Amino acid sequence: MEDALFIHRLHFAFTITFHYLFPQLTMGLAPLIVVLKTVAIRRNDDRYNQAARFWAKIFGINFVLGVVTGIPMEFQFGTNWAQFSKLTGGVIGQPLMMEGVYSFFLESAFLGLFLFGEQRLSKWAHWGAAFMVFLGSWLSGYFIIVTDAWMQHPVGYTRAADGSFQVASFLQILTSPWALLQYSHNMSGAVITGSFVMAAVGALYLLERKHEEQARIFVRLGVIAGVIFSIIQVFPTGDLHGRYLAKHQPATIAAMEGLFETRAGAPIVLIGQPDPAKGTIENPIAVNEALSFLIYGTFRAEVKGLDQFPRQDWPDNIPLLFFAYHIMAGLGTLFLLLTAVSAFLLWRGTLYRTKAALWALMLAFPFPYIANTAGWLTAELGRQPWLVYGLLRTEHGWSDSVSSGSTWFTLLGYMGMYAVLAISFVLLVQRVIAEGPSGADQGHPAPAGSAA
Repeated sequence: MEDALFIHRLHFAFTITFHYLFPQLTMGLAPLIVVLKTVAIRRNDDRYNQAARFWAKIFGINFVLGVVTGIPMEFQFGTNWAQFSKLTGGVIGQPLMMEGVYSFFLESAFLGLFLFGEQRLSKWAHWGAAFMVFLGSWLSGYFIIVTDAWMQHPVGYTRAADGSFQVASFLQILTSPWALLQYSHNMSGAVITGSFVMAAVGALYLLERKHEEQARIFVRLGVIAGVIFSIIQVFPTGDLHGRYLAKHQPATIAAMEGLFETRAGAPIVLIGQPDPAKGTIENPIAVNEALSFLIYGTFRAEVKGLDQFPRQDWPDNIPLLFFAYHIMAGLGTLFLLLTAVSAFLLWRGTLYRTKAALWALMLAFPFPYIANTAGWLTAELGRQPWLVYGLLRTEHGWSDSVSSGSTWFTLLGYMGMYAVLAISFVLLVQRVIAEGPSGADQGHPAPAGSAA
């Protein structure tokens, strides 16, 4: 039974991780496209319109792949996690329905107008279409986060006679502090992804000496948005979410930090290898008393370790949780440093000709994807062994009538199909980038041995 449960979890982990590669870029690009359209109108500068059209193409490709890879997860609730759906459907079904009926249709309808209606709409109506795409994509993210936040910190519910969860206050579910903090942290991460991708494409064009006017716009907007949201990602969103996590999931924060014993003046371990069997961190490099200060604002505050909780309530993969959290935090620090240096060079007027910085921006674009994936791993591994924290354990929510063999069969099938989708996506985006922004200055021919 444990083997089958593990495969069910692996199956959903694969599909949702692959799926989130696409909406994080659409949610990140949506506000940046609105900025480009706004500047185009205010300055009456068609270069920004051309930039918006270019990124709308990449947005559209991501949107299609996000839809295709998101649909199977809806079915997995019923096939692989039937008991979970039966018990919690009365609560989580409502925000998921609102995401599909309202925000998805809002985003998709206005995306069509934005992509194909520019010649038939006024400039402000076309700006309005871009804004509605942004609103739809961010509303979609909010309803999904509300669903996950209820699983992390259940509020506004009652239990029926059959043990199922029902809504007592939908407003309380929608406005849960956990949902608001998780949403703000998640969306700042999405904008970091959009910013880094935009800056990377601009850096590529500058290194290639192609589409240079557009490239400067891409790099400038990507760096400015990147540094703003990298700061927001650390403070206040990351800081406040960490404090709230420590209050409501203390076992999770202890496992994330590798804190096996309760300590006053608890340290932050920067590097190390947790050993749950021995309850130790091997080869640690730590900053003494820093964890106490970050959580409670004082260096001598006591932080609960895993020794304060029953072993069966510990997160069930502490090493993976520990490394996922540290990868996320480490990359977040890297984003802040890279964008701050790039913003300084931009202010000095030297960024566009500083090849080392352009290479760094171009090569850094995969890292926000890794950081966002590590962040979600941290959230979901940290909630274990609960599907609904403190109320429904994971081992009681899966479909025990679906065998491990059937689950392996479908997982391998998904892997094959998603590999084809991934190759198609890369080829389509590569074609858009190779064509460049329509009407942009082609600049000089690229020298031999160039970045492309």
